[in-house]
Amino acid sequence: MVLAYLFALFLLFTLSFFFKKRTPFPSGLNFNRLPFLLTISFFLFIQTGYTQDTIIQKRPKIGLVLSGGGAKGFAHIGVLKVLEQAGVKIDFIGGTSMGAVVGGLYASGYSATQIDSIFYNTDFDELLQDYIPRESRSFYEKKNNEMYAIVLPFHKFKIGIPIALSKGMYNYNLLSKLTHKVRHIRDFKKLPIPFICIATDIEKGEEVVLNSGYLPQAMLASSAFPSLFSPIEIDGKFLIDGGVTNNYPVEELRKLGADVIIGVDVQDNLKNRTALQDATRILVQITNLDMIKKMEEKVKITDIYIKPNVEDFGVISFSDGQEIIKKGEEAALKNIDELKKLGATNKDFHPQNLKVQNDSLAIKNVSLNPLKNYTRAYILGKLGIKNGKKISYNDLKTGINNINATQNFSRINYTLEEFQGGDELRLNLEENSIKTYLKAGLHYDDLYKSAVLVNLTRKNNLFKNDVTSIDVGLGDNIRYNFDYYIDNGFYWSFGLKSRYNQFDKNSATDFNNGEILEQLNLNTLNISYADFSNQAYMQTVFIQKFLIGAGLELKKLKINSENLGFINPTFENSTYTSIFGYMKYDSYDDIMFPTKGWFFSGDIQSFLYSTDYTSDFNRFSIVKGEIAFVKTFFKKITLKVDSDVGFALGDDSVPFFDFVLGGYGFNTINNFKYFYGYDFLSIAADSFIKSCFTIDYEFYKNNHVNFAANYANVENNLFYTGNWLATPRYSGYALGYALESIIGPIEIKYTWSPELSKGFTFVSVGFLF
Repeated sequence: MVLAYLFALFLLFTLSFFFKKRTPFPSGLNFNRLPFLLTISFFLFIQTGYTQDTIIQKRPKIGLVLSGGGAKGFAHIGVLKVLEQAGVKIDFIGGTSMGAVVGGLYASGYSATQIDSIFYNTDFDELLQDYIPRESRSFYEKKNNEMYAIVLPFHKFKIGIPIALSKGMYNYNLLSKLTHKVRHIRDFKKLPIPFICIATDIEKGEEVVLNSGYLPQAMLASSAFPSLFSPIEIDGKFLIDGGVTNNYPVEELRKLGADVIIGVDVQDNLKNRTALQDATRILVQITNLDMIKKMEEKVKITDIYIKPNVEDFGVISFSDGQEIIKKGEEAALKNIDELKKLGATNKDFHPQNLKVQNDSLAIKNVSLNPLKNYTRAYILGKLGIKNGKKISYNDLKTGINNINATQNFSRINYTLEEFQGGDELRLNLEENSIKTYLKAGLHYDDLYKSAVLVNLTRKNNLFKNDVTSIDVGLGDNIRYNFDYYIDNGFYWSFGLKSRYNQFDKNSATDFNNGEILEQLNLNTLNISYADFSNQAYMQTVFIQKFLIGAGLELKKLKINSENLGFINPTFENSTYTSIFGYMKYDSYDDIMFPTKGWFFSGDIQSFLYSTDYTSDFNRFSIVKGEIAFVKTFFKKITLKVDSDVGFALGDDSVPFFDFVLGGYGFNTINNFKYFYGYDFLSIAADSFIKSCFTIDYEFYKNNHVNFAANYANVENNLFYTGNWLATPRYSGYALGYALESIIGPIEIKYTWSPELSKGFTFVSVGFLF
């Protein structure tokens, strides 16, 4: 700079001399030539210095565009890692679909490594299935949603299909938690990195640029892949995956002011029939047809175009995430020289690294849009969040899952707004227009034999929050279950039940304390057993964990045997009236193959009246209790410990309500209990105590082998005699295999007991009913 200035002075003196000798200044200019030229030189020096400083300080604005591609979008993370290594500072981000998710997280302040960790710890099976934890279902919903293989909408006597596989609530809850630091920002230009994403208005077939609003909602709309995820409503627009209209929004970044565009393209090229072997690939090709034609022009306005080699992966290849990330790194490294040149323009670059901590929300208010069929108390009861309460994001996720588990709402949206120094949770629910569902399943066991289950469920029949359900089992033994339930959330709920069960079985129990078997000198009787029960009950949730309830029951019980044809084949045909109370707790994560959780059940039933077919009825009560827990070791090995107890209170209980042990895989009613090593209906008495220990190993996904050992004391007046503390009189063991299939669990168990000379094999197919 100094040398340049001296050179300029030298030039001015020379010019001054030249002008003095050759070119006089025009007349009328009344100032000395040398001072004038020195002044000009000074301003030239200032301007030259300023221009040079500006050139040094000016840095091109860099935009990053990330295309959609489902799981192939993991490659974006690999590219971001290389960009950070090269020192490239991103000034604008635009993305579509998975590019919107990765880009939105990066724009929120996360580093590439942090995003890698987030995706690595995400369960994509749960994401695609809109996984709802079992604990989010109410006790009623658990019972009435765990026995069907197929659930279809049923409207105007027509069977429909769901609008999508998932409502995307798993994604929404996750993105809401991850964007906690920017949850109140509504202008995406004010994010740590300005951001836009693209969605498609499915009603108009138009591209929609999302540059404001609630960030998780925008990211979810942009990535709502048709048929996999339900459309998202934003500002009255019905939005799906932006990849349908603009899967590579490079023009939008130019409009934001980007001087240099780095583009990452993970879209498929057109594939031939050999590669189009599944529905998702065909659907992707259809949605990409127009976009592939436009890409040639889009590439021309991209300064650094990065195309990872991800052709061998599909849009749902989430299990290959780490390999796809490496593909992104490899592709970016091919452009490392150009990237380093861009990085050199910003010597003070440091990769962003959002501080992640256990954030909490102070919910100052919960607002809810008006609903036609469901009360505010019902919604708040499911949500479990009250005004003024401090909660975690897990609490919020649990509440939203509780609402989603009801299946009463086709869309669930929420935002977190600034409110009185905390947050207002604004819920926007759209009631499901489908009120009727047709459900189906099938089952086989060695007691009830085979049956097809058909269920019709209808909601909002007579009152708000109500549901009516009827199951009919058609097969070897016809049976049905009817339920009507009014769910009042925090308040007492009410219900009506009716059921009919019947089966025929050679039984070692005569339901008469063994007197009939002894009189006939038989080991077994061919029993025909029929139970017709009707209940009216009320129940509520205690401290949001325990279900407590009470009710009235009217039961018709009929038992007969062909062996008694020469005397009287019917030895029980009475109607009983009773009252009952119960308390339950159930935190199992799965009803059939739990990996964690506790279970508790305790109830008492007092029989007050009987038509007394046998003329020996006296009032009595039955008390039952069960407690169990499950613990997982080494990820795939679980231990389940279950203890069961029951006894009769009263001078003379009716033997038809004795506890009956034996068999496995059937739907237990009254006081029937499983017991390995013995056949169905083998051991009976008015009191029992039993423990079972089961070790289950999931050696391959959905495939289990297990071993169980159970022990019991079964005896009349067991707890009066003190024999319940004695060495177990009965024992049994089981070795089994189980497969979790689309129609429900398929199980086979071989069981044996050291007290018997032979073992028994039990087969069970499908959910229990």
